[in-house]
Amino acid sequence: MTDLDVAALRAGFPSLSSGIAHFDGPGGTQTPAVVGEAVARTLTGPLSNRGSGLVSGTNAEEAITGFRSALADLLGAQPQGIVYGRSATQITYDIARTLAKGWGPGDDVVVSELDHDSNVRPWIQAARAVGATVRWLPLDPVTGDLDLSGIHGVITGRTRLVAVTAASNLLGTQPQVAQIAEAAHAVDALVYVDGVHHTAHASVDVAALGADFYVCSPYKFFGPHCAALAADPELLAGLDPDKLLPSTDEVPERFELGTLPYELMAGATAAVDVIAGIAPQGGSRREQLARAHELVHEHETRLRRRVEEGLAGLGDRVTLHSVAEHRTPTLFFTFVDRDAARASAFLGERDVLAPAGTFYAYETFRALDLPVDLGMRVGLAPYTDDSDVDRLLTGLTDVLARGD
Repeated sequence: MTDLDVAALRAGFPSLSSGIAHFDGPGGTQTPAVVGEAVARTLTGPLSNRGSGLVSGTNAEEAITGFRSALADLLGAQPQGIVYGRSATQITYDIARTLAKGWGPGDDVVVSELDHDSNVRPWIQAARAVGATVRWLPLDPVTGDLDLSGIHGVITGRTRLVAVTAASNLLGTQPQVAQIAEAAHAVDALVYVDGVHHTAHASVDVAALGADFYVCSPYKFFGPHCAALAADPELLAGLDPDKLLPSTDEVPERFELGTLPYELMAGATAAVDVIAGIAPQGGSRREQLARAHELVHEHETRLRRRVEEGLAGLGDRVTLHSVAEHRTPTLFFTFVDRDAARASAFLGERDVLAPAGTFYAYETFRALDLPVDLGMRVGLAPYTDDSDVDRLLTGLTDVLARGD
């Protein structure tokens, strides 16, 4: 297999001509021109609600079916089990409220200290509203991974649902989701997987992960700001979400409230096709996506190691917290004697975008016992190149050389 042609990929992103070296991919990637064109083409029509019998209604229908088919190919799911959502947070809240109708005192819900708060707080709030108990999968701050040594004491016969990330948006850690799912399914609990960060960097197979629900956000992988949930259509058919009386009871539409944004769905489809186009040598779109992710993984891993070596060269004034064996090309580190926000601003003056903060990984930050003002996150994307990394490492060296 050939190497990723980064220059050719970058040529499709108008925003990269700005000269900014983007290391903010975990917060949202840049967008290819063809994705913006798909949004504009769909939005400017002809476009109307489905069922009109005219080309405008057909265009809306094609945007929906295209979205479900593309996300199903990306995630290894069934098109009939793809639910559109405004954001992963919105979808998770909706599913949490729906599932909680069947919970009560004596039931447990399990969350993890590795997760973004969008896969923690909705479950805590839903559980407490019905008197269910919340239990935790703890983070080992030394390994940067979940400590699963006591998993069977956390996931028990009382457990109704386990919520866990497939990749930490802060540390990049990819925990053993399949092992967690096996423990959950052994006691007939459901598994809800946050794949928002994971999907941007790995070939996803929802069934292999053991996920009953898997949520992702296309704007993390070249698409517009929206989200998608993948689940077995039969599982979705057994749930009773709140909805308007005249709206359909069909799956997956019963979970999608109001008129769908056809233009965003078309943009998400285009984003999946961009990824597939990285390795277009025949086969189905699903097969092309798998090959593309292999190329992306090799490229991002090489650059990640360059950044790690550069951070190591800065000595003991920088501490790297992204140390798990399995992780995405996302690095979180703290400065011993520098304010991360000021360091980020210094880099920004050089058009190097490396943000500072907690990034909604509230429980992870607490488990690491870190001051909130010392942390910086560097996230690589498929369009990141060696010159970007050079500029980052030079900037960090100059940050530490400053006298303030």
